[in-house]
Parts: sequence; structure tokens; C-alpha cells
Amino acid sequence: MRKYYDQITRIAGNVVTVTATGIGYDELAVITTDRGTSLAQVIHLEGDQVSLQVFAGTQGVSTEDRIHFLGRPMQVPFSDKLLGRIFDGSGRPRDDRPAIEENFVDIGSPAVNPVTRRMPDKMVHTGIPMIDIFNSLVESQKLPIFSIPGQPYNELLARVGLQADADVIILGGMGLRYDDYLIFRQTFEDGGVLGRTIMFIHTAADPVVECLMVPDLCLAVGEQFALQNKRVLVLLTDMTAFADSLKEIAIIMEQIPSNRGYPGDLYTQMARRYEKAVDFDGAGSMTILACVTMPGDDDTHPVPDNTGYITEGQFYLREGRIDAFRSLSRLKQQVNDDTRDDHRAVMNACIQLYALCREAREKRDMGFEVSAWDQRLLTYGDLFEDRIMDLGVNIPLFEALDRCWQIMAECFEPEEVGIRRNILDAHWPTATPAATPAAS
Repeated sequence: MRKYYDQITRIAGNVVTVTATGIGYDELAVITTDRGTSLAQVIHLEGDQVSLQVFAGTQGVSTEDRIHFLGRPMQVPFSDKLLGRIFDGSGRPRDDRPAIEENFVDIGSPAVNPVTRRMPDKMVHTGIPMIDIFNSLVESQKLPIFSIPGQPYNELLARVGLQADADVIILGGMGLRYDDYLIFRQTFEDGGVLGRTIMFIHTAADPVVECLMVPDLCLAVGEQFALQNKRVLVLLTDMTAFADSLKEIAIIMEQIPSNRGYPGDLYTQMARRYEKAVDFDGAGSMTILACVTMPGDDDTHPVPDNTGYITEGQFYLREGRIDAFRSLSRLKQQVNDDTRDDHRAVMNACIQLYALCREAREKRDMGFEVSAWDQRLLTYGDLFEDRIMDLGVNIPLFEALDRCWQIMAECFEPEEVGIRRNILDAHWPTATPAATPAAS
């Protein structure tokens, strides 16, 4: 039984510092005040000075209150009863249903040793052509969506959760507006996937410390489901809010700031979460798709910059579309050859033709003469954006590949698209409608 400590030496923001010995990092504690009890977690150790984040804030906490350390880290219950449930950032029910009090597991455990992981080789189908064809999501991959505030990144994340072929969907919301939380909930409910979804939601009005707990709660539960041979998809939004919470706590702790005021261990803190993505040998997998908003559309900002070093590519969201040139899935080659024989050929040809279309648009906009070839490129670009790039397009992979063939056939001759003859002979459409020329 751990003893009580009552030598509180400092209260700053949501952080309490107490003189104590024999305490471990991330250990959970209970603070007893005149108003009741509050949970707290150890975030810093310096000699006998132990700093804790108080989940409900320090309002009502005084230096005369007592702290009881529990000798264990934060835990979350794990059970099939979690499916269809919604919780806050400290694991309390947000859906007015009873709490689950069974089979607790620690959060924040180490990532799986890479040596023991399976090589990723299974595609996660999403029904979004710009992902499935051009930057395939792979089981156990960790991928961010880089976006600026105002872009429909949460809507994109909700669509992936709704359409992805996963057994369990876990949503971790950090700093969400209440409207965004309701959109996620309504989307999953209307789409019929709420029964296999678990949500841990931190809104902008909730305590900062709960924002830091959300990824760990999601990943601890997801890992347990993956060990039960489930394909788990973890959706995190917004990791910039997570990093800003780290920054806020670091300022309270008077830590020496690093780039733009963020703590020096920002990379480590983010990597601890992203590296939990795994494909277990002989069991299931956990895939992580996370939104990262970029203040001022600056991808050198510390959050997207560090994220890019940790993850295996990125989706860039621009003008309501996934950017065809800046987006990248570094693991797509692991699955492209196993889908259909024309997948990689279509992917390369369509992007090359779209790049030529962009050049033709620049020529047109600068007032240069537009050739007949340029005109066909312009027509192709309009069709490609409307039928493939638009985020409203929702079709399976093979149908999307056929649609790409149809677009190319409407604008070009077979020998003009740069695809090998054996692939052309097998897939080139035999009858194509006439395309409407693009305006010059």
C-alpha cells in the first residue's frame, strides 16, 4: 500500500509538484481535496520533486491536500463491450452509459520490437481512388494527412473510417470542436459502423491533460484487439493539438523550449505513438491514420516536420482534394503488384499525364498558344479531377482503375499514354464516348 504525501510545493496551471520518493514516471495518483478526489499522472521527476498533471485541473487544490500514488500507470478497460462506446480523454463514458470495469490494461506501453513484426503486405481498401490507386494505405502503416485549418480533413478521416475494410475502428479526437465530434458520431451511425467503432473524444473545452491521454488510450485498446486477430484502424485528429498540449505543459514546467517553443522531446513523444502501428505475426494488425494541421500552410512547422521523419509518407490535402504530387505512401509498392496487373501502370501513366496537363494549363494561363495536344491534356485534366480526384468519388479499386482507362481512352490514343503493349491489349477500352474539349 503506497503512503500518502502532503508536501505540495508548487501549483502551476494544471500541474502540481510534491516532495515524494520511490515514484515512477507515468505513475497514477489520486489527489484528495475538500471537494473530493482528482486523478493525476506523473510527468516529471527531479530528485524528490515529483510533478503531476491533474486531469480535472487544479482548481480547488491547495498545498495542504494529500496525494496517494497508486503504483501503476493509467489503465483502460479492454473488452468487446467497448465497441459502439464513446469515452472522454480520461476513459470516462461520454455516452451516458455505464462505465466498463473489467480486464484493465496499461496504456503507454512500449512499441512492438520491429524484429518480431510482419512485413506489411496487405492493402486497406478505402473506396477513395486517390488513396487506393495512387497512394495505397497498407495494413500496419502509419500515415498522416497534412492539411491547413478549414480543409475537410475530418470529413476525409470519417470517410476512411466508414469505408475502410477494417474489423475495428478507433477514433481519437484531440481538441475537437463539439460540432466535429457530432459529425464523426453521426457519420459512423448513419453508415452502420458505429457498432464496431470506439471513440475517445477530447474537445477544446476539456482539460489539456486529457488531450495527451487520447492517443495512448486508442493505441492500448487497438493493440489488444490486434492481438485477438482483428484488423484495427486507428484515426487520430488532430496531432497538432496533441503537440500544442505538450507545449503548454512544457511552458508550465518551465522547460527550456526548442523550435517555436515546443519541448525538445517532441519527436520522441510523437514517435512513441506512431510506432505502435504493427502487423503481428500470427495475429491481427493496427494501422494509424492521423490528421496534422499545418499553421500557415507551413510544412517546416515542427509538428509536420517531425511527423514526416517518423511516418511512411503523407497525404496532402489541398483545395478539397488529395494532392497528386505531394502525397506519398512509401509502402504502396508492397501491395500494388498484388491487386491487378495494370495497377502500377495506370498509376504511373495517369500521374504523368496529369503533370503534363498542369504544364499545359500554365501555358494557357500565360497566354501562349495552345496546341491540339495541349487541348487534349486540358480535357484529360478536367475529367481526371472530376471523376477521380474529387473526394466525393466513392468506388472500389477495380472500378476506379477501369474509370482511369476510360478517361485516358477518351482523350488519347493507346500509344500516347506510355503503357506497355501487353497491358494495353488487356485493358484498353474497346468503345469510348467522345470527351468534351476543355475551354481554352
